Amino acid sequence: MPELPEVETVKETLKRYVLNQRIEKVIVRYPKMIENCDVVTFITQLSFQTILDVQRKGKFLIFICDRGYIISHLRMEGKYYYNSHTEDKHTHLIFVFHDHTTLAYHDVRKFGKFYYFDQTQKIEQLPPLNRLGKEPFELLDGSYLYQKIHLLKKPIKTLLLDQSILAGIGNIYADEICFASKISPFKSANQMTKKECNRMIEQAKKILTEAIQLGGSTVRSYQSEHGINGKFQTKLHVYGREGLPCDICQTNIIKTKLNQRGTHYCPHCQKGKKYVNRNNRSYR
Repeated sequence: MPELPEVETVKETLKRYVLNQRIEKVIVRYPKMIENCDVVTFITQLSFQTILDVQRKGKFLIFICDRGYIISHLRMEGKYYYNSHTEDKHTHLIFVFHDHTTLAYHDVRKFGKFYYFDQTQKIEQLPPLNRLGKEPFELLDGSYLYQKIHLLKKPIKTLLLDQSILAGIGNIYADEICFASKISPFKSANQMTKKECNRMIEQAKKILTEAIQLGGSTVRSYQSEHGINGKFQTKLHVYGREGLPCDICQTNIIKTKLNQRGTHYCPHCQKGKKYVNRNNRSYR
């Protein structure tokens, strides 16, 4: 699933193509992707609106139009293609612009979601955006994270993936943030100190910033539109490196499951107390 750096890359790429484009027609081929209104409303309200800006909150794209907002979530494999002539059965939504160019949404798994709000609505106070926590970039230190998690007994990695706590972080960057912070992904959140939370937010901002600069990480199913490949995967220290030596201590990287999510870590650099999950399987 594309995470904050990948969605930021998509946002910046889209801005090069769609700003000041007037939508002449909207074609919806898979109505279930429209989340908060019916298809007719979605199409009629967006027709003849102009896209003024593209913003991002967490993993959501926000198209700012002259009379409303489109919110888009790429989910697992969503991609945008501008003026592409290779539409297929996985092309589920198309914006046709006044100059006859198009912006097509392509999604093999059909998990992507679209929302439409008019300009009178405060989108930050409505689902889905009102469910999001703060992004690491919005934080000066780890105080917010500590306040959110210090009474919870879940593993810290599980809470890094919780979008209501920190917005934008997914599986790849959660593994990398834990490694860079020298904290076990299995460590119970209520055992995290304020100092460790400070370190985790510091490393999160550093990693996400570098990932954005490198266009994100292209792994398995994710690729940005127009074939733009992210280069941050060459900087990954633990994710996808099962069985390879740790860059720091040469101990082999381990991959296991934590709450059904593949989790990569170095057992030497990320030592921690034992965590026991619901199936009574223990990890360190």
